[in-house]
Amino acid sequence: MGNIKMYPGLIITYKVSPLFGIKLNWVTEITHVKDKEYFIDEQRFGPFAFWHHQHHFEKIEGGVLMHDTLHYSIGWGPIGTVANAILVNNKINEIFKFRYQKVEELFGKF
Repeated sequence: MGNIKMYPGLIITYKVSPLFGIKLNWVTEITHVKDKEYFIDEQRFGPFAFWHHQHHFEKIEGGVLMHDTLHYSIGWGPIGTVANAILVNNKINEIFKFRYQKVEELFGKF
């Protein structure tokens, strides 16, 4: 995103490969922003039936603490529940673990 200032209504388009290397379009909208405190993104088009992701930031001694709250559903009823338990939840955990490691690489460990 470069130097684009985040604002409510900002639409972000991604290419993602959530499972098996299959590329999908994913469109999210930034719905809420409070500068230096939090922002929320919600899926508008993509692999999930529902995606609501809150990013919270708290200034602490020596840096900033980042905390995520994620609510999602893959849909598909009982099949989706099983797929989530077997595949999707683990994939999401991997994504957040990777992001945590990258943030630590860029900004250091506290």
